[in-house]
Amino acid sequence: MDTPNKIDILIVGGGPIGLACGIEAKKAGLSYVILEKGCLVNSLYNYPANMTFFSTSEKLEIGGVPFISHGDKPTRSEALEYYRRVQQSWELKVNLYEKVEKVTPGTDTRFQIKSSKATYNADSVIVATGFYDKPNLMNIPGEDLPKVKHYYDEPHPYANQRVLVVGAANSSVDVALETYRKGAEVTMVVREEEISSRVKYWVRPDIDNRIKEGSIKAYFKSEMIEIKEHEVIIKTSEGLKSIPNDFVMAMTGYQPDFSFLQNIGIELCKDETRKPMHNEETYETNIAGLYLAGVVCGGMITTKWFIENSREHAEIVIRQIQGEKEVTKVN
Repeated sequence: MDTPNKIDILIVGGGPIGLACGIEAKKAGLSYVILEKGCLVNSLYNYPANMTFFSTSEKLEIGGVPFISHGDKPTRSEALEYYRRVQQSWELKVNLYEKVEKVTPGTDTRFQIKSSKATYNADSVIVATGFYDKPNLMNIPGEDLPKVKHYYDEPHPYANQRVLVVGAANSSVDVALETYRKGAEVTMVVREEEISSRVKYWVRPDIDNRIKEGSIKAYFKSEMIEIKEHEVIIKTSEGLKSIPNDFVMAMTGYQPDFSFLQNIGIELCKDETRKPMHNEETYETNIAGLYLAGVVCGGMITTKWFIENSREHAEIVIRQIQGEKEVTKVN
């Protein structure tokens, strides 16, 4: 008797790497479905509206579909259009707004997966959920106030407002420059001695010059202590300072949904990286038949994997799954 919703592979996450896994599964003749809790390439959709990628367009390509951008570096809107075209060109089976809630050992197949809309049975599961789901919290008083934002969209709402930006990497610098140019009074709070060396090379001179001329105020070797309704308290090398404030843009980075990984049985490294346990050659986790793909592999090391260097995960994982199925048939 056929098992309802029986498939070879269930892919969790409809981002670029999840789509790449679907493409490779389709090329290998394996049945699959991609489940995405939000819209197509949901993480990219939640990037700032005016964001420009560090990578060139060809390094973001998947499935042999050309990515043509107007500039040297593609924009968020161009990427959204490109990955929509990839999904349509390959006719990928992507179920949107369908959240995976539970993954358990199945009866007729290796895994039973319960989503917000259905139950599936799959021989293998690939988790390609990225790391943009949960912000790294500062864990200070007042962080839950409505004026504190961990995600940034566009600069217009902050015109003529007193904006404090936490952090010194690409996201922080983009927010500081964009809101400043829309008329915000911008202050940056940076733990380190200077702006991060990872900031995009074509942007670095801009932020350095704005700080040097005093257009953007920056407190280095400083940290947030408390957020209040109309001010913030920061700790600097000169002691505590109170700064009048309307909005706090906490660009403190993001992390994978570790609770989801643990709930499906994936073990995490016990050090500060919290890296999900997996074979670094096959990307199989501590659970046989359950694989990782993409930036989720790095845990808290969110600067190791990107679209351009984790696209190959899809080929490796599908090759491994296909090999397992062939061995099973022979036996």
